[in-house]
Amino acid sequence: MIRVLIADDQDLVRLGLRALVESEDDLALAGEASDGLRAVELARRERPDVVLMDIRMPGIDGIEATRRIVADPDLTGTRVVVLTTFELDEYVFDALRHGASGFLTKDTRPAELLRAIRLVAEGEALLSPSVTRRVVREFATRPSRVLRPHPRLEALTDRERQVVGLVGEGLNNEEIAAQLVVSPATARTHVSRAMGKLGARDRAQLVVFAYQSGLVSE
Repeated sequence: MIRVLIADDQDLVRLGLRALVESEDDLALAGEASDGLRAVELARRERPDVVLMDIRMPGIDGIEATRRIVADPDLTGTRVVVLTTFELDEYVFDALRHGASGFLTKDTRPAELLRAIRLVAEGEALLSPSVTRRVVREFATRPSRVLRPHPRLEALTDRERQVVGLVGEGLNNEEIAAQLVVSPATARTHVSRAMGKLGARDRAQLVVFAYQSGLVSE
């Protein structure tokens, strides 16, 4: 059973999401929150598998709520999916940077939303690397961008750095393997080790680290 927490300040949106979750045999509602503080409180109490998090909410916004949830050592199994009105919302990059596993627009089709919940609950990044890359590029490559190398970057081998850069460019494991002339299993191992060393929860966050650390050439 996948337990889902819904956080949105609009009653109608919460109602729709609740009805969708409760219509599925393998999903269960872990709670509802109409503001960011309540979302964090419920997440800590209920420990849901997935949080559907609106960005703009009273109290603290969805970005700060996401940061607090991701930073909580008791919630390492909880994944946050950000809900936004616009695909290139200016806050999406911040949400990914603070540990969100991806984002969905509020006009996402019900079947796609259900698929996303299940995918994230399995520990996968919600977005394909190429889609994540497009969002990150929009906001991480602004003229005011300042590189912030990951503090554990030096722990990576040269090959792992190269792999992180390729993940940031939107390549999947098979494409990385072809470019480096290694097996997909070897590419997967390099990605997994890099994620472990950098403390990345999923590939979406690895993409963010790649851009912040200057491992992706413009």
